Amino acid sequence: MISYQDLDRVADSTAVGTDGKLGKVSQVYVDDRSNRPEWATVQTGMFGTKESFVPLAEARLADGSLELPYDKEKVKNAPRVGADQGHVSESEESELYRYYGIPRGEAQRPGAPVGRTGGERGRGSPAGEQRSRPVGRDTSGPTTDEAMTRSEERLRVGTESVESGKAHLRKHVVTENVTRTVPVSHEEVRVEREPVTEANRDRALRGPAISEEEHEVTLHEERPVVEKETVPVERVRLDTETVTEQQEVSEQVRKERIDSDADDTRRRRGR
Repeated sequence: MISYQDLDRVADSTAVGTDGKLGKVSQVYVDDRSNRPEWATVQTGMFGTKESFVPLAEARLADGSLELPYDKEKVKNAPRVGADQGHVSESEESELYRYYGIPRGEAQRPGAPVGRTGGERGRGSPAGEQRSRPVGRDTSGPTTDEAMTRSEERLRVGTESVESGKAHLRKHVVTENVTRTVPVSHEEVRVEREPVTEANRDRALRGPAISEEEHEVTLHEERPVVEKETVPVERVRLDTETVTEQQEVSEQVRKERIDSDADDTRRRRGR
C-alpha cells in the first residue's frame, strides 16, 4: 500500500500499466483527513499534455516505477477531472471510482494532490464538503523562498501516423468484340470449248460415237479459322506517394499572471 512516506517516490516515478509505460506521474492526491495517498495523475496524450487520474488502492512502487493494474486505454479514457483546480469533488471522485470499478467503501475521503516538494499537511477542506486538496505543487511559496515562479503552457505540435483508408487492386474479366479482315479464295466453274483439230482428234474420237455422260468437278474455297492464345501484356501494382500539405491546429494553453498590490498600498499611504 502506498503511504504518505512514499509521496516523493511516487511523484518522481513513471506509471507502468499492464501493457507497458503509461506516462510520467504529475501529482499525487491525498485524503483530507488521513493524508493517505488516494489518487495520482499521469501525463497522457501526445507529448503528455493531458493528465489522467488513476487510483492508488492497488498500486505499488518497484524500481522507480508506479505499477498499476490498468492498461493504457483504460487510463487514457478515464473521466476528465481538472488536475489544476486543487480538489477533487465528491461527485468527481465517485465517477472515478465507478469507472475503475472500485467500491466506494474502500476509500475514506477524496485525496489531495501532492507535488514533488511535499508539504502542507493538515490543511483540509471545510467540514462536510469532503473534497480533495493540493499539497505543495509549486516550487515557491510559504514552504520555499520569497520568490514566486510564474509558469505557462507551451504548445508543442507534432504528427502521428494513422490509418486513413485502404486501396484495393482487383482483376476481373470483360468480353469485347474484335474485328479483323482476312482474304479468302474460292473456286468457280468456267466452261471452256475448243474445236476438234488434228492435234486433239484422237482424244475426241475415243469412246462410242453417240452416248450419254456426266463429268464432275470438285470446287474448293477458303474459310476463316480463328484461334485464341493468352499472352501477358503488362504488370500493374499499387504504390503510394507522400503529399505534404499545411494544416492548422489550435489548442487552448494556460499561463499564470502575477499581480502585485504594492501600488495600491503606496496609493493608500500617500493619501
